[in-house]
Amino acid sequence: MIDKTVETVAEALSGVADGATFLLGGFGAVGQATHLIEGVLETGIRDLTVVANNAGYGQVGLARLLKEGRIRKLICSYPRIVGSTVFEELYRAGRIELELVPQGTLAERMRAAGAGVPAFYTPTGAGTRLAAGKEVRHFDGRDCVLEEALSGDVALIEAWKADRWGNLTYRAAGRNFNPVCAMAARMTIAQTQHLEPLGTLDPETIVTPGIFVDRVVHIEYGSPRL
Repeated sequence: MIDKTVETVAEALSGVADGATFLLGGFGAVGQATHLIEGVLETGIRDLTVVANNAGYGQVGLARLLKEGRIRKLICSYPRIVGSTVFEELYRAGRIELELVPQGTLAERMRAAGAGVPAFYTPTGAGTRLAAGKEVRHFDGRDCVLEEALSGDVALIEAWKADRWGNLTYRAAGRNFNPVCAMAARMTIAQTQHLEPLGTLDPETIVTPGIFVDRVVHIEYGSPRL
C-alpha cells in the first residue's frame, strides 16, 4: 500500500544533510511551508543553499533560518522586501552569498529542471549586470541570455489538500512556486492543510501528481506557527 504520509515534521525532514539545496515554495508568506521551514532548525543542519522568491520577513520561517546562520547562499528574486531586515544585515556584513535571479527566470529554471531541460535562452536580463559571464545569443531581433536549469536536493512546499499517494491541490495564490519546486527537487516534502481520503480529490484539480511527492505531513488549517 502506498502511503507517503508521516506523523510529524521531524519525520518528514529525516535524513536531510548539511550542504543541501532547498527549494522553497511560496510567494512571500502565501503558500509557504512555514512549519517545515522552521522544522529545519530542529534538525541542526547547516551550510544550506536556499532558493526562494524572497529573503523572508520578520523573525519566522526563512528569516529564522537566516538569523540562526544555517544558510550559506540565497538564490532569490526579491532579497529586499518590507520586513526582510535579517537578510539585509547578514548581506551587509558579508556573511551570506546572494544570487539574484529575475522572478520569471527563477520559475522557468526550476520548471526546466523538472522537465529535464538543461538550459534555455531568455531575453530577461540581457544587457544588464545579471548577464555578466553568461552566454548571449541573438534571436528574433533580441539578445537572449543562456540560463541553466535549477534543481534542488529538497523541496519544501505547502498544499491545500493532499491524499496518501501525495497528490496535491492548491488554493488560489497558494499555488505560486510550489508546483515547479515539487518537480525540480530530488525529494519533495509537502505540508498540507487538509488530508483527504484516497480517491476523493477531483482529478481535474490535482496540480502536483503524487509521483513528484515523497513525504506528506498534515498541518491542520489554522494551526499556529512553531
